[in-house]
Amino acid sequence: MSHRPFGAVLTAMTTPMTADGAVDLAAAAALADTLLADGHDGLVVSGTTGESPTTSDAEKDALLRAVVAAVAGRGPVLAGVGTNDTAHSQQLARAAAAAGADGLLVVAPYYSRPSQAGLQAHVEAVADTTELPVMLYDIPARSAVAFDTETLLRLGEHPRVVAVKDAKGDLQAATRVMSGSDLAFYSGEDGMTLAYLALGGAGVVGVTTHLLGSAFARLVAAVDAGDLATAVAEHRRAQPLVDAVMGRMPGVVSVKAALHLLGRVPSPAVRLPLLPADDAQTADLRAALVAAGLL
Repeated sequence: MSHRPFGAVLTAMTTPMTADGAVDLAAAAALADTLLADGHDGLVVSGTTGESPTTSDAEKDALLRAVVAAVAGRGPVLAGVGTNDTAHSQQLARAAAAAGADGLLVVAPYYSRPSQAGLQAHVEAVADTTELPVMLYDIPARSAVAFDTETLLRLGEHPRVVAVKDAKGDLQAATRVMSGSDLAFYSGEDGMTLAYLALGGAGVVGVTTHLLGSAFARLVAAVDAGDLATAVAEHRRAQPLVDAVMGRMPGVVSVKAALHLLGRVPSPAVRLPLLPADDAQTADLRAALVAAGLL
């Protein structure tokens, strides 16, 4: 089993908003507290699920401070600081360190399509900005550029680059990196968590974990204990809800709608260009929550 610099079960936390689209700091603090009580080791704020593309730097800072205060040292809080502007990412990293973050999530620079050398230089520049440990976010479906295996191996030599959130889904490449470095691999695809754990991964940074934190914690515990049958059973029980949340609309939209149905956030509001779940999508989520025994 890989080491776990940030624990095993983390959620890429949604950013609760009021009906008019303002960041709801009180709801964010309450959600963070609820997640930690439901099998979580830590949280990630201002990732994609946290609507980082449409929140301001000031909102990101206030949100991070609210979550750090709510968590109160009970687990690590990572701040998403990745952008396609290295200087801006460095600025966000410094602000996150000042706000009390325990680590940084750094995505491959989207839209700019840098070379692998440029990608490495970008990450190293951000990692050298603070003393905080860094989790890389490899999600080429959103960033257009993936971290090549050789790039990950080189970045794994940096003393503060300690983990990867892998949403690339290439298990063979992940195995090569885990075999050739000390990087801890976290599944960035909820439905592939068992596969990553079986290969020696550290855990998951999930979205459906908003709803199934304890279930994912049981899955991790079963793998750690060598109990494959229990791990497979937990995986299969979670899959219908994972599919409902992640497979039919953007995860940030679906999980916020699901949390609203459960009374855990005051509004399902998201910011444009995203739209909230429509009536049919909400009904589908309601049925999935009922089937999962959550509603």
